[in-house]
Amino acid sequence: MIRSDRGIALLEVLVALAILSGAGIALLDLVTDGLRAERDARERERVLAVEERVLTAVTLRKRDELDRQLGRHPIGDLVTDIQRPERTLYRIALMQASSPQVEDLVTVVYRREPRNAP
Repeated sequence: MIRSDRGIALLEVLVALAILSGAGIALLDLVTDGLRAERDARERERVLAVEERVLTAVTLRKRDELDRQLGRHPIGDLVTDIQRPERTLYRIALMQASSPQVEDLVTVVYRREPRNAP
């Protein structure tokens, strides 16, 4: 083998290693992003499970309890927003205290009027 051929072979090996290193770094970056997305999804799922339990508890309240709680009220890390768009309907929204402008869960419940109401 001629001396210049050995230099070219070494150069080819170095270029191949550089290409493989770049591909490995890109793959590592993809795996890292995937794991981060999975972690974020699990956390979001946990928060939604807590919000669902709170929403269930709030929807079980009686009419007079809902009337007393009209408006926005904090419940731990969450904020409830209870509105009464009509006499028998209550709109209940839950949001995180860290971002109260985004409603995570919303429902509407019916509560009949008391029998002695006009």
